[in-house]
This record gives sequence, C-alpha cells and structure tokens, in this order.
Amino acid sequence: MIKNSLASAMEAAGGAVNLLRNSKAGIYVYPVVAAEFSNWRSEQMAWRNSAVLFDQTHHMDELTVEGPDAEKFLSYVGINSFANFKLNVAKHFVPVTPAGHVIGDMIIFRETEQKFVMVGRAPTANWVMFQASIGNYNVRLKHDPRSDSRPDGKAIYRTHYRFQIQGPDANKIFEVMNGGPIPEVKFFHVDTVNIGSRKVMALRHGMAGAPGLEIWGPYADKSYIQTTIAEAAKKAGVDMRFVGARAYSSNTLESGWIPSPLPGIYTGGGMMQQYRDWLGADSYEAMGSIGGSLVSDNIEDYYVTPFELGYDFYIGWKKEDFIGKAALEAMKAKANRKKVTIEWNREDVMKVIASCFEPGLAFKWIDFPQPNYSSSNADALMKDGKQVGMSMFNGYSYNERCLLSLAVVDADVQIGDVLTLLWGEPEVTGKTSIEPHKQTTIRVKVAPTPYAADARDNYADSWRTKAK
Repeated sequence: MIKNSLASAMEAAGGAVNLLRNSKAGIYVYPVVAAEFSNWRSEQMAWRNSAVLFDQTHHMDELTVEGPDAEKFLSYVGINSFANFKLNVAKHFVPVTPAGHVIGDMIIFRETEQKFVMVGRAPTANWVMFQASIGNYNVRLKHDPRSDSRPDGKAIYRTHYRFQIQGPDANKIFEVMNGGPIPEVKFFHVDTVNIGSRKVMALRHGMAGAPGLEIWGPYADKSYIQTTIAEAAKKAGVDMRFVGARAYSSNTLESGWIPSPLPGIYTGGGMMQQYRDWLGADSYEAMGSIGGSLVSDNIEDYYVTPFELGYDFYIGWKKEDFIGKAALEAMKAKANRKKVTIEWNREDVMKVIASCFEPGLAFKWIDFPQPNYSSSNADALMKDGKQVGMSMFNGYSYNERCLLSLAVVDADVQIGDVLTLLWGEPEVTGKTSIEPHKQTTIRVKVAPTPYAADARDNYADSWRTKAK
C-alpha cells in the first residue's frame, strides 16, 4: 500500500464508509463565481422566462487527450460508442469500473482526428489519467484541474473560460452578438459564432431544458466575452441574468441530470486496488463526503450503474472490448433501478423548517435553493417499511414552487406513488457541514424525469428524454 494514497486513507479511517461519512471537507463549493448576482429566485426564473448566463469556468476539470491512439484509448475507457464520433461533435462520456459501477461523467469534444477535450468533475478525469498511466497507448494528456474551492485571495487562472447562454430569449442575444443569425447547430454539435471581435467555439446545449449555447475560448478573453454578451443582451432588450453559485446547481433538478454520483471505486481488487494506491489522499475521492439518512456498512450500497442513471443507451455493445463490458452485459437482463424525480410534500417540508424556530433539537435544516452539505447525497426512500430507492440530489425550484430531488428507485415503483423519505442523519458524524439535529420523515411523490414540462416536451432526443 502506498503512503498518502486513497487506499492508506481508507485503512486509517477503518474503511470507505467511515472515511466519507466523517469527511472534514465541509460543504461542496462552486468556486470563484459570486453566490448571487441579483437573487437566486430571479436567477432561477430567468432560465425559464428570459435568459441567463452561466459562468462554468471554474468548477470543472478540463482534460485534453491527444495522440494517434486517442480514440482507441477513450473507446476502451468509456462505455460510449465512438463509431460516429465526428469532428466538432460532443458526447456525454461515461466510464465504469470492471464491475460496471459508474465512476462519473464528462462532456467530451472531438476537436481533431487525434484530439479530444473533456470537461466535468474530477473523478472521471482522474480515472482517465490513471488508465493512460497503466495502458500501452500512444497518447498525451494535459490536465487543468478546477479552481480552488477556497482561493483565499490567490489569483486564479484557467486554460479556458466557459459560459452558457440559455433561455427562451437566448436566440435574440445570439443574433446581436453574432451580427446576424447564428448557424443552425444540431444538439451536441459544435460550430463557431462571433462575439464582438472574437470567433468562438459554441456547443448547442441546454441545462434546464431551454435553448442554449455553451461557448469557450482562451481565459485571457473572459472579461471581454462576458461584457460583450451582456451588451448584446441589453441591445436585444432581453432581461438576461447572471447566475450565481447558489442557483447554478439547482437547474439540474428541472432537467434531470444527477451531477454527483459516488464514484464506484472503493471496492474491487486488481485494477481497482492499483487505482486506490495511485490516487492521492488529497484527491476528490479521498476528501469527498457522503451525507444523508442512508447508512450502510457496505460502500457499494451507494454505487449506481448506467442503467439506473438512464445512460444505458450510450453503451457501445458492438465494441470489441471496454472496461466493464462483461459486467454490464450481465446487468442488462436484470430489473435495474430507474431514475425519477421526487416531489417533497409541502406540509412536511414546513414542519422541518418550523422546528428550527422551536426550542430543543431541530430537524436537519433544509438549505435553499440547494443544500451542498456533502459531495454525494444518499437519503433512504421507503415504502411499507422497505427501502425502495435512494434520493441523491435535492433542492428547491422557484419555477415549480416545490422541493425536488433526483433519485433511483426499484423497477416496480410507479409515477404517482407516495413514498417516505428519511431526512437527516441517524447518528452524529465528523462532517463539519452538518449541525446537531434529529431525524424525521417527509412524504414524497414520484414524478417524471425531466420534471420541467418544457424539458420533457422540447428537449432534443437524449438521455433525458429516452423512454424507459
């Protein structure tokens, strides 16, 4: 075992569950970007009613994979088919362990025949870098990690800025900033657009179901691009809102992407043990936390698979080989859990909030709009005294006027079913992000994913809208 590795941290803590449930990392931070530019309620409403500018520059890793074997390598590491992966196209890249458990996901762009750029959370970037280190592939990797969560006044530099402009009035902004109509870009395809004097790359995308472009370029241009977009919105007569860090993460509650599944890397021998020895004790995987009412001695109870997250249609079954293929083939015939949205009962939510105005020990505080008190959330969903699922990401939508969470539930759970969510942790842990509290129950109703009607009806054909 290598000193100062994830493996050594797990051993010192008495296992992965103890390590992660007692993490001292604090709340999950979306760094650098201001918490609110106007107020988070108006910022949420703007992506539904007008337009918003998301600053995605700082909270994601960027990993470039380049070389003669780049496609072959990435095709082996991820579950995705690369058969029709043309230039200037993006994919939702998903790797799994040999046991078929999801490690994470990133958006991957093909810039040339031999160059791919990946953007997303650290677990996938770390896994790809590890595979390159042990594989016999002719590839070169360049890693630009996310900005510091708490920079304490230090200057922050990134390779690229990254913005997303989204909302029903976004096209009005695009036309002004481009000096005319933008090209007809298909969903998850890339083209160039003009922003003032700069020609920038643009991905057709949308995070809450509304139209949008994700744009990026050299970090030195960030201020110019941001100012030019704001001026274009003003000229177009659009009330565009800058979205702060508080509202940013809550948009996925309406569109259905679960952003932070626990990486399924804490168990397994062979390659997985080698990986835990390779990862540092200061890595995301070692420093992250598990929060919520689901408490298990078995870390695998927190894992998920591509079938449960709705990513199974990505799987390139015709590929000769990729990591986890045999395990996924065995899962395919089983009744796998499925992803749903959960509506929290208004009266029960008010009961929790009211307890914080009464003497004595209160229920676990529900922060608004999104309580990032752990890296990965896991709240138990019960029906008739039996656990039937796991609520994984929760928050409040001012657009829908309700608390929602994204969850995976047993295959026989139906839309409209009423379940019970256990809220709060049953015992005191070492997490600094949780106050003393007592546990309670909240009634919840199973709802479709995506939850927002606009996203269900108008979203491009993708993992969000594939029928189950």
